[in-house]
Amino acid sequence: MKVVLAEDSAPTRRLLQATLERCGHEVAAVGDGQAALDAFERMHPALVVLDWQMPVMDGLEACRRLRSLENGDRAFVLMVTSRDADGDLAIALDAGVDDYVMKPFTAEQLRARVAIAERRLEHAAAHRKAEEALAHAQWLAGIGEATVAMQHEVNNPLAALMAHAGLAATEECTPAMREHLDVITQQVRRIAAVMHRLSSLGDPRSVEYTSGHRMIDLGAGGGER
Repeated sequence: MKVVLAEDSAPTRRLLQATLERCGHEVAAVGDGQAALDAFERMHPALVVLDWQMPVMDGLEACRRLRSLENGDRAFVLMVTSRDADGDLAIALDAGVDDYVMKPFTAEQLRARVAIAERRLEHAAAHRKAEEALAHAQWLAGIGEATVAMQHEVNNPLAALMAHAGLAATEECTPAMREHLDVITQQVRRIAAVMHRLSSLGDPRSVEYTSGHRMIDLGAGGGER
């Protein structure tokens, strides 16, 4: 997976980067929090490893700002630090950090933390997918209920219009009046065809109608069973 690593100590940064790359990850290594944010916006990584104390911007502030970026709430943030005062963990968690590893650490300890991050990311992705599937199912159910209501409310008036237009056509009328009746009949049939397509939708899709507005695709064949 893609990883952004921010550590101001060059030897520690090289160690972290080498360990992560040996695990098969693509790593962008930088020396401060602002550079980490810039790299995040370029790469959109799944994992961000931040040292707590860095120049320009420390790891806590970088984490706070990262959470406000697009997809920043989905990234897993691992804090690497030598701080071990009472309350430091709570401070880091309040800033949006997901996990915390103390210096000095071994490569194996780092790999274990990254494995935890990968599992958390997989679970989060599965949860989002399930929520999206549920939302789509609810949307489809709403479409189905709306279709039944529209058929009930629209088809009966359409049938009445067709009947009255047919009766009027049997009466003696001017060519202009007959033309008007033909237009009414054509438009009633058009509405009936739209209702039929709506009732035949198997997997409704939305298409752009105007800028910023979408509509269900009722085009011929669109989304039919």
